[in-house]
Amino acid sequence: MPPKNAPSDLKQKVETEPTSKRTYFYAVLIALAFLLGLGTGYLFWGIDEGSEQPQIAEASPQMLTAQAPRPLEQTNAEGDMPTPNSAQPTGTPRVHRYDVTTSNNPALGPENAPITIIEFSDYECPYCKQFNTEVLPRLMEEYGDKIRFVYRDFPLANIHKNAVQAAEAANCAGEQGAYWAYNEKLFSGEFPLGENAYQKYAEQLGLDTNRFDKCLSSGEQEDEVMADFSYAFQLGVRVTPTFFLNGIPIVGPQPFDIFKQIIDKELAGELP
Repeated sequence: MPPKNAPSDLKQKVETEPTSKRTYFYAVLIALAFLLGLGTGYLFWGIDEGSEQPQIAEASPQMLTAQAPRPLEQTNAEGDMPTPNSAQPTGTPRVHRYDVTTSNNPALGPENAPITIIEFSDYECPYCKQFNTEVLPRLMEEYGDKIRFVYRDFPLANIHKNAVQAAEAANCAGEQGAYWAYNEKLFSGEFPLGENAYQKYAEQLGLDTNRFDKCLSSGEQEDEVMADFSYAFQLGVRVTPTFFLNGIPIVGPQPFDIFKQIIDKELAGELP
């Protein structure tokens, strides 16, 4: 049974929720190798005051390379901002970090891990699937207990009709201690997303199907999914997948090497 009014409610929220301030202040200049990953966060999250129709979409390599990122902010040795039309100052790159909460969302890895990656994701987004099936396992294998990974929902109901209920199904599985196993099933693509798939995955994992069915059909997890979406939207998230690595925003389907370079610099204390 589809979640009660969830897709239309999300779409209405996206179309009507005002944006209150510019979000051009979190640019990062770490190295040319991952300029794209961070620069596109700056590109896609820049929403002017008064914008009535902010873009909500899944990111893609085509979107990320469609335009060159706007010039990144830097400070000179005295901490002053460059003046218009002046030569670019030489100094320490400015890294803007966001205080992003985990809010008791599903997490892998120890709480005291030096690296926390928070992903805002959508089960119907192919680039989210790519990260969760290809990149994340490599990161966890290479860094082990140094990483804590947190999954938060950002279902794009305006373009993904199954994303909201899929997120609810994962949370229902989580009530039985099977969130991550169910998360893996949803991203596996074994069955097309829908009620039939949700039931089959619950059966495959040996869940109490009566309890699972009651949870999903009642829509009791809808508020949890909506809370994640609203929080992300207020934060400035506009595309999936979007990540915060120790508060540093990374937007779009970035490869393993991008995450590795940022993580290595962070662990080495090279990022301010």
